[in-house]
Amino acid sequence: MIKIAKRLRLLALGIFLSLSSFAQEQTEMADVMRSNGKIYVVVAVCLTVLIGLFIYVFLIDRKISKIEKES
Repeated sequence: MIKIAKRLRLLALGIFLSLSSFAQEQTEMADVMRSNGKIYVVVAVCLTVLIGLFIYVFLIDRKISKIEKES
């Protein structure tokens, strides 16, 4: 189970890096959003979603570890 969690982390890192390189190509949209102040809302929403996902995965991993120890 730990191997799967490591693979998922590696996959998430790869997706994040590929999306960040894709986002750098679209500077015009980012400049417009930054000038309007909307970029901060987008960043806050993305961070909230990512933090929620990490917490969810962490809690699921703890529950699975607990079940594995009991059996």
